[in-house]
Amino acid sequence: MASETSRDFLATRPWTRSYSPDVPRDLNLPDTSLIHMLEKSVARHGGKTALEFFGAGMSYAELGDQVQRAAEGLRLMGVEAGDRVAIVLPNCPQHIVAYYAVMRLGAIVVEHNPLYTAPELRHQFEDHGARVAVVWDKIASRITSMPKDLNIEHIVSVDITAAMPLVMRSALKLPIKKLKQQRAELTEAAPGTVPWRKLISADPIRADHRRPSATDVAVLQYTSGTTGTPKGAMLTHRNLESNAVMGQHWLGTTSHEVVYGVLPLFHAFGLTLGMTFAMSLGAKLVLFPTVRADLILKAMKKSMPTVLPAVPPVYQKVLDAAQEQGKDLSGIRVAVSGAMTLPVPLVKTWEDATGGMLIEGYGLTECSPLVSCNPLSDLREAGSIGIPFPSTDIRLVNPETCKDVALGEEGELWVKGPQVTQGYWKRPEETAKLLTEDGWLRTGDIVSVDDRGFLRVVDRIKEVIITGGFNVAPTEVETALKLHDSVEDAAVVGIPNDNGNESVVAAVMLAPGVTLNEDELREHCYDKVTRYKVPRRIVAMDELPRTMLGKTLRRAVKEQIIDEKLLDR
Repeated sequence: MASETSRDFLATRPWTRSYSPDVPRDLNLPDTSLIHMLEKSVARHGGKTALEFFGAGMSYAELGDQVQRAAEGLRLMGVEAGDRVAIVLPNCPQHIVAYYAVMRLGAIVVEHNPLYTAPELRHQFEDHGARVAVVWDKIASRITSMPKDLNIEHIVSVDITAAMPLVMRSALKLPIKKLKQQRAELTEAAPGTVPWRKLISADPIRADHRRPSATDVAVLQYTSGTTGTPKGAMLTHRNLESNAVMGQHWLGTTSHEVVYGVLPLFHAFGLTLGMTFAMSLGAKLVLFPTVRADLILKAMKKSMPTVLPAVPPVYQKVLDAAQEQGKDLSGIRVAVSGAMTLPVPLVKTWEDATGGMLIEGYGLTECSPLVSCNPLSDLREAGSIGIPFPSTDIRLVNPETCKDVALGEEGELWVKGPQVTQGYWKRPEETAKLLTEDGWLRTGDIVSVDDRGFLRVVDRIKEVIITGGFNVAPTEVETALKLHDSVEDAAVVGIPNDNGNESVVAAVMLAPGVTLNEDELREHCYDKVTRYKVPRRIVAMDELPRTMLGKTLRRAVKEQIIDEKLLDR
């Protein structure tokens, strides 16, 4: 058994023994597109609420009608199959309509973070070359001010408050009378742009206009990927729909679900578990333009979620706010956590409060994004990233030799399945680094696997610290530090020395009223990790740099330590 490679073991898919009874080993995927998927939901559930935004509802029939009209409006602007159309919007009903309208034409959606600066947006526009953009009116000037040589021909501006109830707009002290007049006259919502209302005033697109196929690229999703520089992962209709179908089987869902769109739709996690998954079910999707616990609790008064995809800090904020307000959270059947490590104590606290389950999954943009998840049963293993989804195969490989590691050893996770990207847009060299010739995707994550197929992330290859010839996984040291009562959060990085070596350095967020005691924390770590992994230096930070999803940015932590000379203090 000791000589058996991990590949021999993993090829048997031992994890399928932990599948719930209704979860298949392999998927039967339709040979159609996401727009076909949406049209089926519209036909079956036309009278049901598809979208809810600050209490205002849109039925599936209304959603379908607006998609067809927006598609025709975009067609009249010259959008054809294969063209890229940029979407720069927060979560709102118009975002969903625009997304599927682009797909109705067989064009390619390019999602953007609406909080990006003009230079950040320009870099992506230069890469994908979209000639049409659907943009939040508050930041439209960032697009209209881009150089003429980018050839952006049409900019559709969206006033997201138009999707709110009139009483909500009144509460925001908006000039309702003026808004009504603007809607009637279809005047510009932002200088140099076409107002959204004008776009959807077009007649519905002809029913026989060609729809895309399953293998056409549906979305360019920008990511730093496994190699650091932002690039567009090409995701096909089949890539994205496969993740939705996996989620349906995994969570045992029905059309009666209420899914909360808390995660940003421009992020792969929010895009799939919010938009694609919910729409494929005919479920109700409740949208939030920003992540605020008070808005989430307020929405629960009308529509209690049954499925709540989020990240650990969101669950903690909801718990804290609910306790403060005396709000009962029972009824949230399942919460799916991803993007960062889920603290085991939070699982019990959440499940005690809701009566439902909180399970952790794992994925990456290049996998649409979901690869694995804990089963929705007593077989789950809190603290792990679960087991691979149906139709998904994995390998554990030595990243230097590309040979499968021996059973019981840690290795880089390689993935093969219907969710795996076609590669990076206009980046053949980067694609070759990502995908092997026989279709395996290199994740860049070092993992371990147990005898049931449950996976645990050890760390990312590019963030491994090399000190004295030994590799140090930051996550392992961070976990040890966070077990100390004085530490609320931690980020561990390697700071280069003059001799080419790296020193293990930790940045910690301390509990209120606590003063940093480096010696005490180091002594604490000596019992948890090997001596060479214990941080040489520990510095305190009021806040750790994070992404919009709350994930710690280790590279930004490292830069701050160096730039602010925190080690000199």
